[in-house]
Amino acid sequence: MRISIVAVGARMPSWVTQAVEDYCRRLPRELKLQWREIPLARRTQGARAEQLREREGEQMLKAIPAGDTVIALDVAGDRISTAQLARELEAWQMSGSNYSLLVGGPDGLSPQCLDRAAKRWSLSDLTLPHPLVRVLLAEQLYRAWTITVNHPYHRE
Repeated sequence: MRISIVAVGARMPSWVTQAVEDYCRRLPRELKLQWREIPLARRTQGARAEQLREREGEQMLKAIPAGDTVIALDVAGDRISTAQLARELEAWQMSGSNYSLLVGGPDGLSPQCLDRAAKRWSLSDLTLPHPLVRVLLAEQLYRAWTITVNHPYHRE
């Protein structure tokens, strides 16, 4: 199974890249995380947030591999626990499908991206910096996997 993370923003700080790579290395071969970076739409004077979301959304939709089930990370989405994520991950693995998780830019996700999503999840009610979202997402996917295989990383 492959999970593609389609995220707006490039050139992350080295600490972000190192942390994400560390969690990706820990995952087994049968659960591959693939990162697809979409450049931020150019912020020009007078550009409206809707226009920027639209441009980024078009690129995100093009980056989703054909046939993937899409999940949008959206502040207005459903909040789930790590245990719930583990159950979802287990179901994904049993389905034999591939998944794409969409992470919007500073202005969020376009309506087209939200419409394309089968589900919407919120990582937190807090406003999180974009680089931290990547690390948090990679860690939570790793943690969810450890729960499914009874690895001692997660403690309840």
